Amino acid sequence: MADKAKLLLAITLMVLAVGAFYYYSGQPTLVRVLGLLVAAGVAVAIAAQTGVGHTTLGFLLDARTEVRKVVWPTRRETMQTTLVVIVVVIVVAILLWLLDMLVLWAVKLLTGQGG
Repeated sequence: MADKAKLLLAITLMVLAVGAFYYYSGQPTLVRVLGLLVAAGVAVAIAAQTGVGHTTLGFLLDARTEVRKVVWPTRRETMQTTLVVIVVVIVVAILLWLLDMLVLWAVKLLTGQGG
């Protein structure tokens, strides 16, 4: 029950913050955005104290750990892969164009429109 109350409080805080953002439209945008960010931070901190929040934080930490394990390609590998993709796209485009021309020729021949 306490988790639901905390989540409801976090959602209410965000709704009020968004409402205040538009209500105080005469104020400088920087002040309104900073207020919205502070409210969002407080809402996230409140939501993080729930069971769902703990699970989500654990997932995010695990995801960050997995991203750090990724071996990113070098610049050379990226350039080579990009060039291969470009060449394959061009070849497939030419093949599809030729297939389209063949189908167009066949349709004209079958419908009696071809010369």
